[in-house]
Amino acid sequence: MSKFNLLVNGQSHEVDVAPDTPLLWVLRDHLGLVGTKFGCGIGQCGACTIHLDGNPARGCLTPVAAAGASKITTIEGLSPDGTHPLQRAWCELDVAQCGYCQAGQIMSAAALLAQNPRPTDGDIDDAMAGNLCRCATYYRIRAGIHRASDLASSAAEVRK
Repeated sequence: MSKFNLLVNGQSHEVDVAPDTPLLWVLRDHLGLVGTKFGCGIGQCGACTIHLDGNPARGCLTPVAAAGASKITTIEGLSPDGTHPLQRAWCELDVAQCGYCQAGQIMSAAALLAQNPRPTDGDIDDAMAGNLCRCATYYRIRAGIHRASDLASSAAEVRK
């Protein structure tokens, strides 16, 4: 066991775990952040997507030792009150069906919108290709990302 200091959702946490413990299990089992889901365990489905310094990463494949001093963001840290444009768009458009994969979908979409606030369908398809949805809500996911882009753009205009 080793002690690791992690910055998760803006808060510092110390955990005592084996260095090869997947970040997914540290988040869920040690920090109680259960929004990040276990899907396949081999990094293929995207249900466990989190951000490391703003970049999407698979929590099931990332050992805690590799997180280092990175800023870790989970779905709980995206917006604690549910007002992130993606969260608002998902609710407005009823994007989710069963919802299991949606935290990972939203986290991948958030990374996309941070890099490209006005993505095309092709940009969205490329960015979201690593996230699987068993319910096949891909068209609603794409619509949700476009809607979130509009909401964020409108909010930016209001702030000017």
